[in-house]
Amino acid sequence: MIRGKKQKSMILAAALAAVLVLGLAAGEKAKKVVLPYQDPSRPVEVRVHDLLGRMTLEEKVAQVQCASRDVEAPGGLGPNGLGGLAPVLRDDGAKVSAEKANRIQKLALTKTRLGIPIIIHDEALHGLIARGGTSFPQAIGLAATWNPGLVARIGLAIGRETRTRGVRQVLSPVINIARDVRWGRTEETYGEDPFLTSALGVAFCRAIEGQGVITTPKHYAANVGDGGRDSNAIHFSERLLREVYFPAFKACFQLAGANSVMASYNSIDGIPSSSNHWLLTDVLKTEWGFPGFVVSDYGSVNGIWSKHFTAATKKEAAAQALEAGLDMELPDVDVYGEPLLQALKEGLVTEAVLDRAVTRILAAKFRLGLFDQPYVDPAEAVKVNDSAEHRALALEAARQSIVLLKNENNLLPLKKDIKTLAVIGPCAGVERLGGYSGFGIKVVTVLEGLKDRVSPGAKIVYAKGCDLEPASLPIIPLANLIPPDAAPGVHGLKAEYFNNKDLSGQPVFVRVEGPIKFDWGMKAPDPRINPEGFSVRWTGKLVPTATQDYLLGLTTDDGARLYVDGKLILDRWIERSATTDYATLRLEAGRPYDIRLEYYENSGYAMASLGWDVKPEADAMFQEAVKAAKGADAAVVVVGIIEGEGRDRARLSLPGKQEDLIHAVVDTGVPTVVVLTGGSAITMENWGRLVPAIVDAWYPGEEGGNAVADVLLGVVNPGGRLPITFPQFEGQTPLYNDPRPTGRGYDYVDMSGAPLYPFGYGLSYTKFEYGAVKATPDKIALDGRVTVSVEVKNAGSVAGDEVVQLYLRDTVSSVSRPIRELKGFQRISLKPGETRTVEFVLGPDALSFLDRNLKSVVEPGTFEVMIGSSSEDIRGKVSFEVVR
Repeated sequence: MIRGKKQKSMILAAALAAVLVLGLAAGEKAKKVVLPYQDPSRPVEVRVHDLLGRMTLEEKVAQVQCASRDVEAPGGLGPNGLGGLAPVLRDDGAKVSAEKANRIQKLALTKTRLGIPIIIHDEALHGLIARGGTSFPQAIGLAATWNPGLVARIGLAIGRETRTRGVRQVLSPVINIARDVRWGRTEETYGEDPFLTSALGVAFCRAIEGQGVITTPKHYAANVGDGGRDSNAIHFSERLLREVYFPAFKACFQLAGANSVMASYNSIDGIPSSSNHWLLTDVLKTEWGFPGFVVSDYGSVNGIWSKHFTAATKKEAAAQALEAGLDMELPDVDVYGEPLLQALKEGLVTEAVLDRAVTRILAAKFRLGLFDQPYVDPAEAVKVNDSAEHRALALEAARQSIVLLKNENNLLPLKKDIKTLAVIGPCAGVERLGGYSGFGIKVVTVLEGLKDRVSPGAKIVYAKGCDLEPASLPIIPLANLIPPDAAPGVHGLKAEYFNNKDLSGQPVFVRVEGPIKFDWGMKAPDPRINPEGFSVRWTGKLVPTATQDYLLGLTTDDGARLYVDGKLILDRWIERSATTDYATLRLEAGRPYDIRLEYYENSGYAMASLGWDVKPEADAMFQEAVKAAKGADAAVVVVGIIEGEGRDRARLSLPGKQEDLIHAVVDTGVPTVVVLTGGSAITMENWGRLVPAIVDAWYPGEEGGNAVADVLLGVVNPGGRLPITFPQFEGQTPLYNDPRPTGRGYDYVDMSGAPLYPFGYGLSYTKFEYGAVKATPDKIALDGRVTVSVEVKNAGSVAGDEVVQLYLRDTVSSVSRPIRELKGFQRISLKPGETRTVEFVLGPDALSFLDRNLKSVVEPGTFEVMIGSSSEDIRGKVSFEVVR
């Protein structure tokens, strides 16, 4: 034992040593080592290279994956992290969304080995799809404004709302060229013209990207097949792709800095777009120098083997897609899960190819600042989303989007102090926002807008008149359904739920439920079910209450099959938006029929319902509308169409009894205005000539009702112009503004080839006069520029907007060129009597085309410039010469 001074000194030394050790440990903890990829002062390329070198194969694969699951649930994230998350914030308000996004990012940064953040995406076609996000006019309505500056302001607002919620990627805009208006997704586009689409797409993407949110132009590159069918096989030549369908994409990447792109579902010349190396790598990444990352359309990688059959297995599909240049699979872990790992381990695709994809995704995350500033301010989200400023912008956009198609005898504008106004139609008193729309906001209907805008003493009489589409069949009651081996008094059907789309394996759970009337929306039927890819089988007995012919109606989104007594009655095992299929059966009262209903959901919206019988539609609504019209000084009939993703149209006329309703109102003799709501062309063969005034309001957004009222009552002078051509009849489609010269003629034996309303068309409450068109100089070199100018005067008595349009024709060329091409436009506002000189500068970009070898050239010769108010209302021409 050591005693005395020596003992004290030894104890003191030990204590000092301990303090020193503890101090060093504390210092080490305080001075946490910063790895190169964690250092924000280093270049993005250096940070990506460092991080990639530290990742395991499984961590790399995780970065090309996206998921829609609840990552906050136990085990929801997993140790390897994720590249992206599908819409997981959509159902919440702005504050809750922001808070949830912060928790997700904290999990990713603190609970995975390398702390890699996640890109959360959603849709923002005309406003973020989310509870409480501002809903602007649908994209086709924005195109009708012909105003890139306005679209940029809207993009800025969308970008602010999106980022404040923690969403850092939007799967928008749709810049496909809508040349066949039978396509159900025409509403999502900027119309039929490459030049107009490019200008608006660039404005939209640049504004959103500037807010730190990645834009994803889609669907690369063409996806409207024969007959206007969505995502059908494409057989376009390379010339057509490069001249019509590529330009908007290239412009959004090179001029607007779009950092992502979505591959389309379809094949091009037999190669699925999601595994098309020429499309995704040769053109996009090599030729155009695209630095961002490619995402799949929802489930399109799976479609390589399940729909296009160019791969025998999922692992082959994974290898094909990754090798081609598809970097991230959306919306859930499927082909880029275990199948990709197998493909890598078996050498079907190399890790170097995987590294290319991961590099692009990590670079995007670094550029977004997600590693360094991943969190958002919930208070700012509340302040920004659907703010008064954004609602005012939505109203301005809706006003500018409305197109006046017809106005005989200046019926419009209506007098604001009108005594009695009949407001009629299935779309007058309902919200119509269009596809991919937000919710949880106040939406102003046309009926509400007119009530608010007319003089206090005016009387408005409303009558629906008819339904937009035939009424749904009554749901088969629970009492008529009996599950297998049921005890007396038990009703319903046996439901087996599967976490796959093909009813394979053992069900996740089984229960008795009914009636079949389920609308799950974007959610799963049960917490145990994956919302992005499940199936259900309902079985039991159907016991009719009467002997008669029954009309069975099966409505689903997506696929379904219905068997009665073992016989397949309805078979629509395809992905689609909510659609009803019908079958007629003779059923006997009291007899139990075996029934089996199979349903699957791929992704997105989910619903299923089964109805029967059809009752004669009472015409009480119709008579009420006629009565309302008879007692009015004028009638506004608001009608619309049925369209959307997976809802292409064979007929372009108004569905249901709407055309009969228009006839009935017109027959009363009351001055009638028809207001169209929808996102595409509508034929008017049966009623257009009878109606003195027609207005196209598109899907005008949350303030749309006020905007329509402002136009009808003359508060606003309509200045919108058509971004698509309206055919007279479906048989004319596809019909668009820049066809190539014909070898014979454009007409039919029973109809002219002329459109009902041409591209760029729109009327005004005032009159615009054009002066002589001038070109300065009249001769330029191959790389020169010419200035085209024209004076435009408002010769009417009210202020108004005119869209001055410039079309160009190369009079003689080595390759046949379109009869006219839009190469410039300006929307201008003029007061009564005001004159303005409008100028356009045309250079090599406008004058060049692809020669016989698909090389861009400007050829010497004469060019004709046409200036007008639409593609067919040309007010003046001038020519200039290009010389060597």
